Amino acid sequence: MRLRHDPFYPSRRSPVLADNVVATSQPLATQAGLTILQQGGNAVDAAIATAATLTVVEPTGNGLGSDGYCILWDGKQLHGLNASGPAPAAWSPERFANGIPMHGWDAVTVPGAVAAWVELSERFGKLGLATVLAPAIRYAEEGFIVSPVIGALWAKGAATLGSQPGFAETFMPEGRAPKAGERFRNPGAARTLRAIAETKGRAFYDGEIAEEIEAFAKANGGAMTVADLAGFSPEWCGTISQQFDDVELHEIPPNGQGIAALMTLGILQHTAIRDYGPDDLTAVHLQIEAIKLAYRDLYAYVADRRFMTEVSEKDLLDPDYLKARAALIDPAKAQDFGSGAPKRGGTVLMSVADSSGMMVSFIQSNYMGFGSGVVVPGTGISMQNRGYGFTTDTSHQNCVAGGKKPFQTIIPGFAMKGGEPLMAYGMMGGPIQAQGHVQLLLRTQLWDQCVQTAADAPRWRMIEGLDVACEPTMSPDVLKGLADLGHKVQVEAPDNAFGFGGAQLVQRMPGGGYAAGSDPRKDGHAAGF
Repeated sequence: MRLRHDPFYPSRRSPVLADNVVATSQPLATQAGLTILQQGGNAVDAAIATAATLTVVEPTGNGLGSDGYCILWDGKQLHGLNASGPAPAAWSPERFANGIPMHGWDAVTVPGAVAAWVELSERFGKLGLATVLAPAIRYAEEGFIVSPVIGALWAKGAATLGSQPGFAETFMPEGRAPKAGERFRNPGAARTLRAIAETKGRAFYDGEIAEEIEAFAKANGGAMTVADLAGFSPEWCGTISQQFDDVELHEIPPNGQGIAALMTLGILQHTAIRDYGPDDLTAVHLQIEAIKLAYRDLYAYVADRRFMTEVSEKDLLDPDYLKARAALIDPAKAQDFGSGAPKRGGTVLMSVADSSGMMVSFIQSNYMGFGSGVVVPGTGISMQNRGYGFTTDTSHQNCVAGGKKPFQTIIPGFAMKGGEPLMAYGMMGGPIQAQGHVQLLLRTQLWDQCVQTAADAPRWRMIEGLDVACEPTMSPDVLKGLADLGHKVQVEAPDNAFGFGGAQLVQRMPGGGYAAGSDPRKDGHAAGF
């Protein structure tokens, strides 16, 4: 594993090297995780503390009404947890004759992140929720100082969502979003976090808080009920994986987009990508074309796993099918592919590892910034808008239905090598996530870049058709070369943290300990001891 930093990239950060590490998108959350590790907690305890703190100090990407996913190595085996919630029982295509809205109660599915914390704590934690939620409760009650990146995102969110039920009351004190450098308090969130700790989450799903959620939904035309909340439980779903040379990438099975990263790697295996460097024009072109092929199938077929009856994850990962898809790539020309026929006939992320060998990749999100914009008064709960991920097309496997989980973008990633854990990692930012998983894995494993270099490196994002967004730090020669190949290149502003994601990586070192890298695009911060 190489530790030097490639001078081609603008950042001059070095990876954090330690026996216990936490990498997140916000320094206060990183400190919360480290505090729990120093108190004798393990990586799961630290991940929960970090996740809970992020709901308070980075409300622009997640909240108590988020969904969540986790992949963790417990020291002996790998586990996958899907804590995304289903649609309210009353939902059907008929309810959405004018389409599913992006905001408001009719974009809200059952939030699962709190249930994930409870499940992880009870199965793998050491310290208990009262201890691990204490840092988040303190920041909610005593306040925290808003950072510049979050302050800017907060202002954008308030401009769009200020009229949504309950939003201004909680997130616009004095009638506006708090500015960078100002202190923000959320006593409602402190109250909810205490109730979660005291009842092991029951208050949130079938107690006092659940009743307040139902009442506020009913008062504002929503369909969410206590029965919807109480009927939810996270699923220990395992992982699905794809080999690339001697490394295996593991992802959570659908309803998430992680399968697209696996398909992309399976396609790239049958290309000449190994003959090029990480920033060579052909290497970038091959990745973009493979991602296009995977995403066409992703949007055509992926849904709640239980409803993928016509085209399954097994069909999408069939080696012969991926080889056939790879054959469609022209190294000398960009193409606009259609979906294939595989069956013949934002967001916050944390990566945590401890000295016992436990490694955790955990992600939670409201989907689009603050999510639906709905905030339950007196609770600090900002509801996600994951329902917007459904379609109303009754012929599609992802068609909206009561009790069904929508297609989701958030995914944790985990790499294994020789049956041993290698890297807990991931990326925030909507559709960049599966694309980012591929870019980060290839940079760290095929091209042997250190985790911080991989986090700093310029990224691209396939948009649709021939359109591809690129960071301005990419080589001018590569940008021109992509255009010459037929790609419609859009160079996006360097402050587009959502568009190009925010990566957090923790990689196990051969001699023991870990190297942690964190993305500068979103105030990323890694620390350890």
